[in-house]
Amino acid sequence: MTTQETNQITLGGGCFWCTEAVFLRVRGVLAVESGYCNGHTENPSYEDICGGDTGHAEVVQITFDPARLSLETVLDIFMGTHDPTSLNAQGNDVGTQYRSGIYAHSQDQLLICKTYLDDAKSKAHGWFAKPIVTELAMRSNYTKAENYHQNYFARNPNQGYCSFVVGPKVAKFQKAFVQHLK
Repeated sequence: MTTQETNQITLGGGCFWCTEAVFLRVRGVLAVESGYCNGHTENPSYEDICGGDTGHAEVVQITFDPARLSLETVLDIFMGTHDPTSLNAQGNDVGTQYRSGIYAHSQDQLLICKTYLDDAKSKAHGWFAKPIVTELAMRSNYTKAENYHQNYFARNPNQGYCSFVVGPKVAKFQKAFVQHLK
């Protein structure tokens, strides 16, 4: 829920376990919820979206305090902790459900995100080696992921994927964005 004291944005950066683990460590983030959005199936399950047929992206819905954390900083962290130049994949996770996406909650937020992405794309040769392919759209057809996906890394730090994929992504965030750590 967006209020004058809080704001929300929904982001898809590959596996939601990674993105969730990063944003739970950001100062000014109040809540992070893993889910699925922008597909055509109502209330999909994890099993439904894994086949890539529902059109949904794995996402995190981030609630943050705009007095402590700007939307632009949220986007900086997002762009710096996943590969926005990889179409429908992040590392070994391949499929449309792993696409890079920014899903706005209002028209005003969509405009801010469009300006941000346009600026990032114009700087792409200095910031990223390849063109940015991040999808930008209004958030639609959102479904919260199953409870076992919520706070997954904190509850399963020694699970194989967490050890080899999520952990290094969190370490990258902690090194690159130390000024934003909780």
